[in-house]
Amino acid sequence: MWAASAGTIVYCSAKVKNEMDSGKVPLMGVLGAFIFAAQMINFTIPATGSSGHLGGGMILSILLGPYASFLTIASVLVVQALFFADGGLLALGCNIFNLGIFPAFIAYPLIYKKIAATNATQGKITVAAIASAVVGLQLGALGVVLETVASGISSLPFTTFVALMQPIHLAIGIVEGVVTAAVVSFVFRARPEIIQGAQDDTPARGMAMKHIVFAFLAISILAGGIVSRFASEKPDGLEWSIAKITGKEELEGSNGGVHAALARLQERLAFLPDYSFKKHDKEAKAATIDAAANKTAPEATGENRENGSDPASSLSGITGGLITLLIVFAIGYFLKRRSRVV
Repeated sequence: MWAASAGTIVYCSAKVKNEMDSGKVPLMGVLGAFIFAAQMINFTIPATGSSGHLGGGMILSILLGPYASFLTIASVLVVQALFFADGGLLALGCNIFNLGIFPAFIAYPLIYKKIAATNATQGKITVAAIASAVVGLQLGALGVVLETVASGISSLPFTTFVALMQPIHLAIGIVEGVVTAAVVSFVFRARPEIIQGAQDDTPARGMAMKHIVFAFLAISILAGGIVSRFASEKPDGLEWSIAKITGKEELEGSNGGVHAALARLQERLAFLPDYSFKKHDKEAKAATIDAAANKTAPEATGENRENGSDPASSLSGITGGLITLLIVFAIGYFLKRRSRVV
């Protein structure tokens, strides 16, 4: 999965070079920051004891096109894994694949564009956004089940696991679809040419994006700095499914080899693990390493926010959004410069 995701990143980078310009780079950056912040906000799924959060793959695909979308979501996930210990490093290839490939290269072209690409209206965009978001998340949840079973690390029974994962992620997907429709509708009313440019894979030259960029930047700060403090503390869809089967919210990872080595690396790099301040006692450190060893989320991210009301969540939301913004900016300007050189 690491190889598949890395290969797709290389492919998307080559494609984005042809459509890159000064207008698209800021949009990629602020949307990356927005998705980082949005993924921190877990919402409770009524009557289930579970929670979910925005994946964001469809929002990025609709507003940026599939190639820039994949690079942006990969950047978000790398920042989460490296600096916040959200998602294991060994599982990062799976997470990028699940949150990137399914929305950008399956749900977006086969569902969203089929419904909304011709004579787009507010109604068509709403229906297309909800349908594609639901399908993308269902495929991502199925991907987690298949990857977990194929890994041989766990003994979760496929039938039971999939029977729990798909329905809970259908509920999460409906919420994500409504949010996706709302965000895309906002952009459609303000700058419809952004959505059209993403559909046609055309550069954003001449588009007045200043107001949209500042709007998403403001929303990112609000979501990451304030709203994230009130996120649901209930287990997310994956944790909930695992708990129903095993009684525990996480699978046990290997205590040696590459699992442990990457977990130790992640423990050193993550300055706000699980979006909370680091604990310095040895027992807490050992628990952090064990928890980081094998995280793979159905939405691919957003696990273990036990201290959702902690002020560290505000710091994490703003800091993570800023890091994501800078990384995506750097990628965009590098590709832009490479396109000129070539």
